[in-house]
Amino acid sequence: MNKTLFGLLAAGLLSGAALAQSSMPVMELTTGFHRIEAEVAANDQNRQVGLMNRKSMPQQHGMLFVFAQNNTHCMWMRNTLLPLSVAFVDADGYIINIEDMQPQTEDNHCARKPARYALEMNLGWFAQRGIKPGSKLNGIDKAPRPQ
Repeated sequence: MNKTLFGLLAAGLLSGAALAQSSMPVMELTTGFHRIEAEVAANDQNRQVGLMNRKSMPQQHGMLFVFAQNNTHCMWMRNTLLPLSVAFVDADGYIINIEDMQPQTEDNHCARKPARYALEMNLGWFAQRGIKPGSKLNGIDKAPRPQ
C-alpha cells in the first residue's frame, strides 16, 4: 500500500471499502458499438465490497465481477446506494440474463444458468442500449484470473 493511502486510512479519512475499491484494475469491454470501462473485482475482498457506498458512477462505467467457478451466482444491494442493473455472463462472454436491483435491499438477483461473470452498470443501462440476453461482451477474455 502506498504511503498516501496508508495515511488516509490511518487518519480515518479512507474506509477499508474505499481502499479495496481504489485498488481494483480497470479494463475495457465492448458490446456492439458500446464501450464500457469496468473496474474488475477478481478477489474475495473486492467481490464482497463491489460498488458499496458509492454515490455516483459515470454512464459508461461499471464493475465486472470475476468468479472462480461457473455457478448460479447471486448479487444483492446491501450498503449499495446506486440503483443498478446486473448482467450475468457465461465463460464465453454471452449475457445469460439481466436483473434490475434497487439500492440498499437484500433481495437476491441470480444467474438463471451457471455464470462466470457479473457486470453491474447503472440501472437501465443495458435496456436503454437494446442489450439483451444473448448479447456478447467482447474483451472479457482479458479479465484478470479470479483469486
